[in-house]
Amino acid sequence: MKSGAWTAPLALLLPALFWLCHAQGWPLWIGGALLLPLAILQGRRHAWTLALAAAVLGAWALLARSDMPVRLYPVAISFTMLFVFGVTLWRTPTMIERFARLRRPELPPEAVAHCRRVTIAWCVFFCLNGTVALWTAVAASERVWALYNGGISYGLMGLMFAGEWLLRQRLIRRNEAMQDAGKTHA
Repeated sequence: MKSGAWTAPLALLLPALFWLCHAQGWPLWIGGALLLPLAILQGRRHAWTLALAAAVLGAWALLARSDMPVRLYPVAISFTMLFVFGVTLWRTPTMIERFARLRRPELPPEAVAHCRRVTIAWCVFFCLNGTVALWTAVAASERVWALYNGGISYGLMGLMFAGEWLLRQRLIRRNEAMQDAGKTHA
């Protein structure tokens, strides 16, 4: 398994491990020890901002013996994703268009416009998710933090992804039906 293949599972497990540490009465700042290898695993070309955030937060957690840096990691993820998706609104193609072109290299103008709207929707999502993650880090209990950042936020991302996929399939079918109708009238 490549080192990058461990990044997502480790990042997904971080809130659950944090909660486990809390339940066992272990010092919560040991989660910083998990952020440091995560930084190394993320240190690939496209994940340098998350790698830097994980390294800084992990070192801070260990040196300060504080759980706050670990609790801030989901905030860093959301705002990094907001930045990555947001930049593509000005430096096209948009992030969602890039994903769409992996499957369909030729996209009609309507699909490109749809991809732009979806990229904007993801930016709004990441902004809201990061704001809630920040609130859970600074104002909520460890249990609420772990529940939101280790479960609810991933569920919301999954719902948004699935909803967009279903909408896109509907738009594709409608576009193909319109093209077929145009061919029969020609």
